[in-house]
Amino acid sequence: MKPLADCLLYAFVDSAYLDGRDPEVLCRQLCDGGADLVQLRAKDWPEEEVTSLAKRLVPIAANAGVRLVINDHPGIAAEVSAPTAHLGQEDFFDVGHRHIDEVKPVGAALELGLSTHAPEQARRACDAGADYVAIGPVFATPTKPGRPPVTLEYVRWAAANIDRPWFAIGGINHETLDEVLAAGARRVCVVSAILRAPDVAHACRVFKERLLSAAG
Repeated sequence: MKPLADCLLYAFVDSAYLDGRDPEVLCRQLCDGGADLVQLRAKDWPEEEVTSLAKRLVPIAANAGVRLVINDHPGIAAEVSAPTAHLGQEDFFDVGHRHIDEVKPVGAALELGLSTHAPEQARRACDAGADYVAIGPVFATPTKPGRPPVTLEYVRWAAANIDRPWFAIGGINHETLDEVLAAGARRVCVVSAILRAPDVAHACRVFKERLLSAAG
């Protein structure tokens, strides 16, 4: 796998967007399209189902040189040998954690990313040792209903202040990508603009080509 700093496109196998599709096929399409990370996000699934699917997705992602990220469950990530896990504010700071070592299973070589919605949260995430930080939602998005957008101002702040890989997320599509890049983002998370596309792999490729072009 390439270093996190070289990763540009973060895609998702999201249970809310499966629409009857096989998640394993979807994961392959994302990998084939050039995603650097693929997150398994299944908010409404019991842990045993998340674990079962994660076990099937690990080799697909690994064979493509892609990081599989397990949302919400660092323990499952360690159990299935996924390289990365991701937690939101409510699952990390809001329950009293202060450093990522507190949630990493002992002995696990696990990267951990944290969601942030404001500069002070990003500072805390960096101080807590997060391997990467998510910045958003930049725009209003059905993926995070009820959460106000952080706007491009937070993206500009992140570009000037965050000292590790960070990904802009939330409402990023082919129409909004240019302004996100102009604000200083070089890495993005994309959910619906890829998963709702008629050709998932092609949608990934288009995003990846634009990100590579912006990275220069």
